Amino acid sequence: MIRSMTGFGSCEIEVPSIGKISVELRSTNHKFLETILHLPDGSLSLEERIKRIIELKIKRGRVACGVNLSGKQSGDASINKALLKKYIEKINSIKNEFKLKDDLALSSLLNLPGVLTLEEKRVSPESIWPKLKIALNVAVDNLTQARIKEGGALQGYLKKQAEELKKRLSGIKEILKKSLKVRLKAFATDEERAVFLKDTDTTEEIDRLGFHINNFKSKIIASGSAGKELDFIAQEMQREANTLAAKTFDVAVSAQVLKIKSLIEKIREQAQNIE
Repeated sequence: MIRSMTGFGSCEIEVPSIGKISVELRSTNHKFLETILHLPDGSLSLEERIKRIIELKIKRGRVACGVNLSGKQSGDASINKALLKKYIEKINSIKNEFKLKDDLALSSLLNLPGVLTLEEKRVSPESIWPKLKIALNVAVDNLTQARIKEGGALQGYLKKQAEELKKRLSGIKEILKKSLKVRLKAFATDEERAVFLKDTDTTEEIDRLGFHINNFKSKIIASGSAGKELDFIAQEMQREANTLAAKTFDVAVSAQVLKIKSLIEKIREQAQNIE
């Protein structure tokens, strides 16, 4: 089944002594595969490993991956005694100079810049990798399932549009068949009829458009990454429809071709969302 390039997947895992590791993946359509990572500080060494896991299962799209660590144990609190001593000396000097009587409050001293430092416990990337790998694989699987589900909806829509194209193309053939008989009777000579038939012959365009429609339908139900190929086929259908519109002599056919071109444009717009 075809897959959409848009979707969301996530996973959260408890890690003893660290807290929780959560992974969120969001993908949108893109010509190629582009992976954007948002990792905790100090985790850049895991970047390539994370990308490899994503790229094993995702072939196209812009994938944003966010990794978050929560509930981490705090490190020690430290007081810069040397700096605190200098603060106190300076403050006492000013108090004596200006005859101030305010007492030094410990809470005020601790709030002075650089006195109190809360050190966050550093987590080694290698220590979290085994759990992160599990969470990442689950999140990627969830993302894949979301893309498959949306791909199923796209598949149904595109099949319906392709059937409509085929139906309208058959209608054009019938209109041309009847209209051609009427138009040929208006010419006085065989030479005039031959020139008219040569200038307005759309058999090749109709046959090619029919071939592209059938090819498109077969690619819709094929497995694998078919988005680029479907977009290319839609371009070819649009090209044949444009030539058909330029060569037709019948107003009713022109009206049907306009509707066909509109359908192809909608098809191509949706095909660009397929992996």
